[in-house]
Amino acid sequence: MSQKITGVLTAIVTCFDSEGAYNPAAQREQVKRQLAAGNGIFCGGTNGEFFVLNEQEKIAVTETCLDEVNGRAPVVAHIGEISTRETIRLGRQIAKLGVDAVSVITPYFVPLRQEELIYHYQTVADALEVPLFLYNIPARTGNTLQPDTVRTLASHPNIIGIKDSAGSYESLSGFIKAAEGIENFDVLNGPDSLIHQGFVDGCSACISGLANAAPNEINAIWSRFNAGDIEGSRAAQENVTGLRTDLYSIGFSPAAVKKAVSLLGYDVGDSRYAVRFSADEEQKIRQVVNQYLK
Repeated sequence: MSQKITGVLTAIVTCFDSEGAYNPAAQREQVKRQLAAGNGIFCGGTNGEFFVLNEQEKIAVTETCLDEVNGRAPVVAHIGEISTRETIRLGRQIAKLGVDAVSVITPYFVPLRQEELIYHYQTVADALEVPLFLYNIPARTGNTLQPDTVRTLASHPNIIGIKDSAGSYESLSGFIKAAEGIENFDVLNGPDSLIHQGFVDGCSACISGLANAAPNEINAIWSRFNAGDIEGSRAAQENVTGLRTDLYSIGFSPAAVKKAVSLLGYDVGDSRYAVRFSADEEQKIRQVVNQYLK
């Protein structure tokens, strides 16, 4: 990777058609929306429904995003699978496409010790030529990367940072402290509630699911901070707090975000997650959209 990844990367939704198949044309439209707002692309993550996509679809999503971006913004692709072997297998295929970096979630379902997580990540990083971000999201995987583990992994020349989606300031600040003094290792903030604070504390970028619905509003947090307008950045963060709180209270946040994007008039399709919104819940999402985004 030739340049440091900074700013906002949108954890972009994966678009499906009315039959539930991958819809590359709609995917391009969503990439264009994010580029217009000044955001980069993080594809194949939780908001991209990676664990309900097959391997061919994961590759196709990455291909579409890369082709539409065409070098105008960074593209990071998630490649984490439940095993080391399958993570390497997918990672090698994704790396060939030309992404700027990949991210690797901790293996899930099987509880792992820290030394086993170190082995997993070092093995994957050894096998890939593309730079790698660690991805900590313990609420979904059951495995938590500890700061000391991250500091150990940061010494690997092909591990360039960590995306922390644990959801707490304590977790984020622990990784920021662990990264102190380590060159070429960055902390990327995951929770939409901590974007501004993450930049203040030293995060190089954020990866935002909410940016699917509010690309300009999320980008304002970064662009104002980057321009030196710290109070303006804080105000921009406060502006999305209500949106986040109200939307995420309705249901599983990635599914709620995707439904919000659909209600904004974009053909992104239904989520493949086994999440269903009642008529009353969908009306609540519509009210949130109308209040904050129209």
